[in-house]
Amino acid sequence: MNRLILLAITLTIASAAHSQQPPADNSWTKVYRASATRINDLVHTKLDVRPDYSNSHLYGKAWITLQPHFYATDSLNLDAKGMEIKKVAMINGTKEQQLKYDYNDFNLRINLGRNFKAGEKYTVYVEYTAKPDEFEEKYQRNQLLGIKGLYFINPKGEEKDKPTQIWTQGETESNSAWFPTIDATNQRCTQEITITVPEKYVTLSNGKLVSQKKNSDKTRSDYWKMELPHAPYLFFMGIGDYTVVKDSWKGKEVNYYVEPEYGAVAKKIFGNTPEMMTFFSKITGVDFPWVKYSQITGRDYVAGAMENTTATIHQNFAQQDARELIDGNSWEGTIAHELFHQWFGDYVTTESWSNLTLNESFADYSQTLWSEYKQGKDAGDAENYQGLQGYLRSHSEDKNLVRFYYQDREEMFDAVSYQKGGRILHMLRNLVGDSAFFRSLNVYLNTNKFKSAEAHQLRLAFEEVTGRDLNWFFNQWYFSNGNPEAEI
Repeated sequence: MNRLILLAITLTIASAAHSQQPPADNSWTKVYRASATRINDLVHTKLDVRPDYSNSHLYGKAWITLQPHFYATDSLNLDAKGMEIKKVAMINGTKEQQLKYDYNDFNLRINLGRNFKAGEKYTVYVEYTAKPDEFEEKYQRNQLLGIKGLYFINPKGEEKDKPTQIWTQGETESNSAWFPTIDATNQRCTQEITITVPEKYVTLSNGKLVSQKKNSDKTRSDYWKMELPHAPYLFFMGIGDYTVVKDSWKGKEVNYYVEPEYGAVAKKIFGNTPEMMTFFSKITGVDFPWVKYSQITGRDYVAGAMENTTATIHQNFAQQDARELIDGNSWEGTIAHELFHQWFGDYVTTESWSNLTLNESFADYSQTLWSEYKQGKDAGDAENYQGLQGYLRSHSEDKNLVRFYYQDREEMFDAVSYQKGGRILHMLRNLVGDSAFFRSLNVYLNTNKFKSAEAHQLRLAFEEVTGRDLNWFFNQWYFSNGNPEAEI
């Protein structure tokens, strides 16, 4: 995710308000942020959803297939935020068995009715109504990205110059405000979703569009299927009046969803995407792993962009007209950043927010790599220098790159996880050499594909390739803080 524009605004506001704040609560410094304990593992999620534009609600049905991770269990705890739960049942073939449950606006605790053993799959059905605006109004506590997960933009068409759109934002743990799941980075599952919308709108979700069905009430049901497993926070749904500009890469769909007035320039904005896919596939030794890659813009989007698997969303500022593009594409670095996440973040996902560097430092450094490749070494060095200065200006020298103590998980999305982490990767590249660096990335990706990982697994990949003990490097730069200070 590219959040730096939003972070800059937030930091300015926070700085201005600093003198008005009460004494800081430092109790968080004693709270160790462990990876989520895996009692049940997601296997597959099937969703059937229909938005209610008049109320900004989502009517949903979810069939969630799981299995105990290791120990037998007779219960299931799902994240399900701000929902009206209508039914919970166990699916046995064509039969439903009603299940007992407790719900508290955040968690749906289900009694499964019997013990299930490790490897024994079961499917739970939940019928619900998601009410994201009411949930955020009740529980929002100044979180950087909000908490409601599902955003209705101008749903009643009352704002003349704004399109009607729906888009979702799952990172960090907000997708569970529009479908029940285990909202943790170390969970993965395959996915299918049917989205029923007014006929005039197009939809976008993860994976491939398998079918479209026109209904008698002037709606259409689009069926999307994702056959490779990915983390729940990367699920995505986008709906609106878009022009879809088609491109391709090695026979795979590459699509650009833009507001109609930008259809003519969509390829001038996003058109380097196939070349980026070739470049990133080459340097990692892993061909782009997903079935398609689409990019969509979102009005009032809460960050810069987000790397939902196969379906990246960009802030509407990505849309530039022909005159603006004469001076160059200001969004190109963000396009590269989000695309590289399809390997580092989606294909291999951070095990916990403490290890966010495995997602964001790589995405940040991709901007240097792309500039170096596309425009030459000087351009790459300029991008690298800009990242370095961004970190130094943040005055974050007291923060570790891998942090197991923080007040809020969204605090991990800072100049340390992004810019400093990107510069540390550049330093590691220079330490081991280009050949070993990119070969180590290949080993890391292949060893941990479709899994979650922590920083030590990156170290082990580099050690396997180089034959060197690199604990000293990771201890100094990943598990400690600070930076060199030079006097001239």
